[in-house]
Amino acid sequence: MVKEYLENITTQFKSYKEVADKTIAQLEEKDLHWKYNEESNSIAAIIVHVSENMLSRWTDFFTSDGEKEWRDRDAEFETHDLSKKELIAQWEKGWNCLFAALNSLNEENFNQPILIRNKQVKLLESITRQIAHFPYHIGQIAYVGKMILNDKWQTASIAKGKSKEFIQAEFEKNNS
Repeated sequence: MVKEYLENITTQFKSYKEVADKTIAQLEEKDLHWKYNEESNSIAAIIVHVSENMLSRWTDFFTSDGEKEWRDRDAEFETHDLSKKELIAQWEKGWNCLFAALNSLNEENFNQPILIRNKQVKLLESITRQIAHFPYHIGQIAYVGKMILNDKWQTASIAKGKSKEFIQAEFEKNNS
C-alpha cells in the first residue's frame, strides 16, 4: 500500500509541476518578475518560495527539523534579481529534493515521525500538507501567466471549450 501511495503522490506532484513548467516556458524573463500590485507576488517570488519550502522540508527530513535554520521565508517573497535561467535552476533544485525524498521512502521508514517547527508529525501529514500547498502556488503561477500572455496563452491543461474533445480522446486512448 505504501508503494502504491508513493507512486500516486509522485505522479500528482509531477502533474502540478508540469502545469507550472508549461506556464514558465511561455514567459519572458521580465514576465517572471511582474506583479499586479505591491501585495501580489511575482512568479519569481513564488518559484523561490516553493523551492525553498521543498528544500527546507525535504533535506535531511528524518534527521533535522523541516523548518531549517537557514531558511528565510520572509525573504522568499521579496523582489529577486534572478535571471530566468537562475529561477529555473532554483525551481528544479527544489523539485529534485522533493522527488529524491519521495524516492527514499519505503515500507520500513514510512511510519517514522519527522519534525516540522519542532513538532513531531507523521510523514503522511507532511506529504499531505505539501500536496495541498503546492497547487495553491502553481495555480497562482498559471493565473499570472494567463494575465500576462492574454491571447498568446497556451493552456497547460484542458483548453477552454475543448473538454468534450479531451474526454473523448481519453476514452479512445484508454480503449486502445
